[in-house]
Amino acid sequence: MITTLLTRLISYTISTLSIKVITVFLGIVMLCSCKNDIDVINTFTEIHNLPTQSVKNLETIYTDSGKIQIKLLAPELKRFSNVEEPYIEFPTGIKVVFYDKNQEPESRLTAKYAIYSETNKLWEARDSVIAINNLGDTLNTELLFWDEKKEWIYTNKFVKITTENEVIWGEGLEANQEFTDWKIKNVKGIIYIEK
Repeated sequence: MITTLLTRLISYTISTLSIKVITVFLGIVMLCSCKNDIDVINTFTEIHNLPTQSVKNLETIYTDSGKIQIKLLAPELKRFSNVEEPYIEFPTGIKVVFYDKNQEPESRLTAKYAIYSETNKLWEARDSVIAINNLGDTLNTELLFWDEKKEWIYTNKFVKITTENEVIWGEGLEANQEFTDWKIKNVKGIIYIEK
């Protein structure tokens, strides 16, 4: 009787131990088979990676004392304000029209990508940037900055300006935001156009 009881107790202990070992083993296998990179998970879940505002087919007008200063058009806008330096991104391009004191278009700027730093009031236009003033002077470049506070545009990249009489190209440019007073920093060549 004691032997039978002892055998049952040992048998019960072994089966209970076996179940615990199998459970622990399965738990370890499950933990090892599910590999999660915490940095990857954090990248997807961090709030600053998501825009706080998204707009499609944007058309906005900036005015001063009721007079139109700038008209801005963009197929898409994404605003990121939950970051240290808030910014607005225009991932599919931008078109900007600047107006003179008489409410007439004075210059235009287009680009396939743009980003605006709200803190620094600095615009950056990239990829097929074209600026045209009211005289028809046309600027082509791949990168252009517009300092909104100073009302100044500039770049240190290759530029080409086509006027009524000439084509000028070089490295770097500075101009007023209306693109009526401009200077190429390092002129590489000039071609005069005959009429």
